[in-house]
Amino acid sequence: MPYATQHLAQPPSRDDVDRLPGATVVEFGTPWCGHCQRAQPLIEAALKDRADIAHVKVEDGPGQRLGRTFGVKLWPTLVFLKDGQEVARLVRPQGGQELQDAVQLVMA
Repeated sequence: MPYATQHLAQPPSRDDVDRLPGATVVEFGTPWCGHCQRAQPLIEAALKDRADIAHVKVEDGPGQRLGRTFGVKLWPTLVFLKDGQEVARLVRPQGGQELQDAVQLVMA
């Protein structure tokens, strides 16, 4: 499941995320967030040809528990998981290299 363009209609539970097999990037943000919009081309470039990495795009905000369980404070926040365990985190990524480095960590 390469780059996801849309946020999930219903976010997964933390238990579901913790049980995800393999490499996963959970992206927290909102469709209207300017920082999120600016980061999308970078995120897409890093994930578009990576069928081996699941991309879970979660809309975050008040009343959304999943983001709180990950300690999300700024958008976008990308949490890189390997078999449900966090291996890297990027907050408001500014360049493609930091995304590529995180992709390499999750695939190691």
